[in-house]
Amino acid sequence: MKKSVLWVIISAVVLIVVLIIAGRSRSGKGTEVHVAHPMVKDITEIIPANGKIQPVTEVKISPDVSGEIVTLNVTEGDYVKAGEVLLRIKQDQYISARDRMSAALNQAKAQLAQQEAQYKQVELSYNRNLALYEQQAISLAEFESSSSEYSIAQEQLNAARFHVQSSQAALAEAEESLAKTTIFAPMDGIVSKLDVERGERVVGTSQMAGTEMLRVANFEEMEVLVDVNENDIVRIRQRDTATVEVDAYPGRKFLGVVTQIANSAKNIGSALEQITNFEVRVFILSESYKDLITPEFATPFRPGMSASVSIHTETRNNVLAIPIQSITTRPELLSDSIRQQLGPNELVEQVFVLQEDNTVRSVLVRSGLQDHLHIEILEGLSKEDQVITGPYSAISRTLNNGTKVVPKTEKEVGETHLVD
Repeated sequence: MKKSVLWVIISAVVLIVVLIIAGRSRSGKGTEVHVAHPMVKDITEIIPANGKIQPVTEVKISPDVSGEIVTLNVTEGDYVKAGEVLLRIKQDQYISARDRMSAALNQAKAQLAQQEAQYKQVELSYNRNLALYEQQAISLAEFESSSSEYSIAQEQLNAARFHVQSSQAALAEAEESLAKTTIFAPMDGIVSKLDVERGERVVGTSQMAGTEMLRVANFEEMEVLVDVNENDIVRIRQRDTATVEVDAYPGRKFLGVVTQIANSAKNIGSALEQITNFEVRVFILSESYKDLITPEFATPFRPGMSASVSIHTETRNNVLAIPIQSITTRPELLSDSIRQQLGPNELVEQVFVLQEDNTVRSVLVRSGLQDHLHIEILEGLSKEDQVITGPYSAISRTLNNGTKVVPKTEKEVGETHLVD
């Protein structure tokens, strides 16, 4: 029994010693890394942004007059044509107002006719008195009295005419208010939003902002409204192309073009953690989704759908490029002299290059454009260099100047994964 226990202990010790030796021999080989030569390729700079889909044209309809909705002819989602009656507001008070203005106008016209008759009578009297005064048949006081009456009659006639004009304007305003109780569709489109019901009271735009009753939109032309950070907005231009991915259609990419860039910023967050963005509108080209259009639906999209946009700002051909994850900005890799020249938040881009003795050395580089996977290298590398491209944990944390490595190409890494 004791011998069997002894043999078990000896076997365990031998196994531990073997594992330690194997681990040391393996660690002595160095850190396994992925290497690749810089490639020459075309790079298109891409600026990502997220936003919501909305119609290019969407009209918000609010009433000009206040009152109760007595007729509602549409529901949300209905297709309407320009000039079609959407709803009516109760007209009783506006009909009464029109009738009052019409009566006031008739009264003003009657007063004008009366003033015209009085004016003619006073005018005749004035002309007779003028002839008599020239013949010295009446005194100066009598002529001045007649002249004064004539001037007063002229002004009363002018006032009566102005009163008629005022009454006509008031009647026209009352008729217009009455006409505005009927709401018509401003264009062909779909009722994209309906916020009122029959019997509900609405406030006209003459009183504050008014009640938004519904929206009519043209679903045949859709766009994505995205927020772009202030650091990226300066690189975007109108008519830049874009790729649009909609959450409702996974794996599908649609084509777009930038149509509008905001001039004023939109600030998000508190004063201490404020983010400054600019709104950008990306029109979705109908050619990229025509296979999704059906007779029932003019567009496969709905307002408010979430979308991700990749805006293509600039393309450079035949540039030297490496994978983005090859870049690091670790300050401890820099020499003391370079670190002393840097500002408080200034970073320097570096890559690890493989040496002939299978060690790595950090090299300062200057980068240019970048897409989702690669970044342009303007200075610091040549096509003959072997750049460490992974793993990212080694590049960002463990590798240092002079670190011993076991280099593997992407092909070798792929074969290893297949064997595993």
